Order: sequence, then structure tokens, then C-alpha cells
Amino acid sequence: MKVLGIGNAIVDVICKVDDNFINKNNLTKSTMKLFFDENEFKKLLINLKIEKTVSGGSVANSIVGLSQLANNVGFIGKVCDDEFGKKYEEGLIKENVNFFYSKKKEKLPTGTCLILVTPDSERTMCTYLGTAGKINENDVSIDAVKNSEIIFLEGYLWDEGEPKKAFDKAINNANKVAMSLSDLFCVDRHKPHFLKLVKNKLDITFANEQEITSLIEAKNFNEVISFSKQLDKLVIITRGEKGAIAVNGDEVVESDIQRNLNIVDLTGAGDLFAAGYLHGYINNLSVSESLIKGTELSSKIIQKIGARI
Repeated sequence: MKVLGIGNAIVDVICKVDDNFINKNNLTKSTMKLFFDENEFKKLLINLKIEKTVSGGSVANSIVGLSQLANNVGFIGKVCDDEFGKKYEEGLIKENVNFFYSKKKEKLPTGTCLILVTPDSERTMCTYLGTAGKINENDVSIDAVKNSEIIFLEGYLWDEGEPKKAFDKAINNANKVAMSLSDLFCVDRHKPHFLKLVKNKLDITFANEQEITSLIEAKNFNEVISFSKQLDKLVIITRGEKGAIAVNGDEVVESDIQRNLNIVDLTGAGDLFAAGYLHGYINNLSVSESLIKGTELSSKIIQKIGARI
């Protein structure tokens, strides 16, 4: 198997809202907020019109993208044997992704992410992790990890306790480790741990400019480049309208964005960029070609609703 993703198994519920809804509910536009109270989460949904429901989760979106490019891939994520859990599994199987998890009745329901899309196409996420956030080391198949060229992890999954043990088990048995920092919220919440991972454990780090700047508390982007060069590992940074950049030791390669796109929803842009880049990486394309493939996939996804092409 080429790539095994390990991440939060979340069903995405996509709704269109106005800026007033974001402000009224004390949400910060274009970030992710975790909800720990299921009832509080359900209250948000009451008056909303659902545009689309789809199997999601950051790394799962990347893995589906890789599968659509004809790569042999798999995914591990915890779901409950409930309606959303069944939908989730069906969604992955339909996309030819090997799902290395046996669902069963859990105390908590399958995780849900409410994706609120404002008229400017920005997405604000409200996540109730449910059982997804309870992943533990018993949920991680060592055979699946060892039989993969690369494992791909998400910052969203990392948390103290059982999820950290699952993370460690995967990393300690992997051939190569890639990880997405996921979100500024995650970086700020777990900064010392993420920094340790980036420096000592990861072979490939995916981040946007905001995330990595916060991670190393850089004053400007030159400091980010200097830090990435010193790591002597592969760091891929997306920069919005400034394109993307890959740093591997002294090698620095930049890629521009695609222009004149009809942008309708930025959900999944980073996930599909990572899919495109990893596709290039595992198929021995150059760094420049891999960046272009990442840009191509992220450009496609932002022109439609949802995070699956």
C-alpha cells in the first residue's frame, strides 16, 4: 500500500450561512471550533438548511483524493455502528479506500463537522468529534502501518491520552511519516508537542503559512524558510494567493496558484493539495511537479461544494 491515512472519521454537514450567523454564534471565521457538548452542537443545526452530507475528515479527504488518482491507499478512523458510521464506511469503500477499522456500538456517536460556508466562500467549522476523538492504540493496525510506504496523520487527531498513544504507535512502526498541522487552533493548542513532532518525528510536514508562522513564533516568512532549511526534512507550505512552497534542506521550490477560478467553497483546499503533492511524491515526480499537482487538485475542489472531487 502506498499511503495509510490515520485521522478523525467525521461526517461533513455543509450549510450556507451569512456573516451575521458567524458573529451571532461567537465563531471565528475560517477556523475550526471544537464542541464537547452534543446538545450545544445540535442547537446550531436546528435552523440551518443542509446543502450536502458527505464522509469527511481532513486526512480522509486527502486519502480519497489519492485513491481517485489511482493510488493504493487505506484509512484508519474510529466510527460508531450508527447511521452516520455506516454512511462513512460506505463512502470510503465506494472510493476504493481500504478501511482498516471494524465499527461497533460505541458510547458516543460518529463524529460530525458542521461546515458553514459564507458568501465569500470561506468555511468555518464546528466539530463534534464524538467517538472519532476516542481513537486509541488498539484501533491502529500495526500490519496496515508497516505495509504502507507512508502514513499520513492530521493535527486534528492529536490529543493527550489515548489519541496520543495511537499516534505514537503509528509513528513508531511507520516507514515514513507525513502530517498536516491542520489548523491554527490545533497549533496554538499543542504548540510544544507539534514542534517536537516536526523536529524529531516527521519526514514530511504540511502547513499553511499562518500555522507554521505560529508554530515557530516567526516574525516574518524569511524566518519560516530558515527554520525549514535547518530541519533538513520536507516542509510544504501553502500561502493562499501567493501559491505554495516546498523546502527540503537548501532546496526551495515555489509554485504559483491557478488564476480566474470560480471559487465557491474553500473546504478541502489544503486536504486536496496534500493529496496532489503526495501523489507526486510516491510516484517519483519532481518537487516542482508535485507542487503543481497539489495546486491542480486544490483548484478543482474550491470550485465545488464539499471536500471531495
